[in-house]
Amino acid sequence: MESTAQKSFIEYSPESHFPIQNIPFGVFYPKLDHTQRPRCGTRIGDFVVDLDYFEQKGFFDGPLFSELRKSGKECVFGQKTLNRFMKLGKKYWVEARTTIQKLLSSDSSLKNDMETRNFAFYHYKDVVMCVPAQIGDYTDFYSSKNHAYNVGCILRGKDNALQPNWVHVPIGYHGRASSVVVSGYEMPRPRGQIKLPDKENPIFSETKKLDFELEMGAFIGGELNTLGHPIKCCDAEDYIFGYVILNDWSARDIQAWEYVPLGPFNAKNFATVISPWIVTIQALEEFRVPLGKQDPAPLQYLYDPNLSSFDINLEVSIATEKTEKPEVICTSNFKHLYWSVAQQLTHHAVTGCNMNAGDLLGTGII
Repeated sequence: MESTAQKSFIEYSPESHFPIQNIPFGVFYPKLDHTQRPRCGTRIGDFVVDLDYFEQKGFFDGPLFSELRKSGKECVFGQKTLNRFMKLGKKYWVEARTTIQKLLSSDSSLKNDMETRNFAFYHYKDVVMCVPAQIGDYTDFYSSKNHAYNVGCILRGKDNALQPNWVHVPIGYHGRASSVVVSGYEMPRPRGQIKLPDKENPIFSETKKLDFELEMGAFIGGELNTLGHPIKCCDAEDYIFGYVILNDWSARDIQAWEYVPLGPFNAKNFATVISPWIVTIQALEEFRVPLGKQDPAPLQYLYDPNLSSFDINLEVSIATEKTEKPEVICTSNFKHLYWSVAQQLTHHAVTGCNMNAGDLLGTGII
């Protein structure tokens, strides 16, 4: 990611996913903090930076945050979630990120401020990462044409693989927000009803067909629409706070028995795992690419000539007790999605469904 001349006084490997050009947002607490008080942070190289400490020291001195301080509403990063920061909107997100980059730059006064460096910087191995937001609602979409076609071939055969509505409407379902967890969660194997092909009646059993899904997730923020008012497609990206990697775990044998007629339920509600750091739209700008061709053209409410995607390489590795090291079993790229996240959000709200800061949208398997 480090392709510009901007440098930090924090040293890190050129291969690091957390250069000064990134500046993601997350929530953590230090392992040695007996209170286990979560607070907001960012990461650079191998270090997690306490943004609550930065805020208390008055380091966020841009015009927008200065106004917040004057109004007595400056406690943004001392919260146990990012929701308050997310709700402030895009202008605040950009100002905060710009300020942090300035504070961490090679010519920053913090370079020799040992008090701040001792109290605000933690090695990533010395912190516990938390779910970054209070997720009010989680919706998972089905936006990869390749995936939809492949699943359709399995269920209906090649002649009827892609349902007629799929190229006209972003398909999604409402997931379970309470079971969204961050990477590292040790998941018990789920149990449920399973219908075996050679049995007349279902049995109750542990799933034998636990599946992963390589997805991205988008966190929503800003002063969003009120109930009864849709979001315009041309405005939708302004409400996307940033992206995480998402794994929508699926118990396929439970799903095969329960999904008719209403779709996913217990087969997917036991755990959805996300990466702990939210990468902002601003950090991804240099990887922006045109959205792939949509044929037929979407209805007018889903159309915007400026719709785009991002060139983000994705990879899945699996490690077991029998493998010496993780083995790569899957590669893909975010740009392969048929429906953009902006279109997903637009369609979600087109009925007047009110979105809230901290809502999470999954892309579906990429």
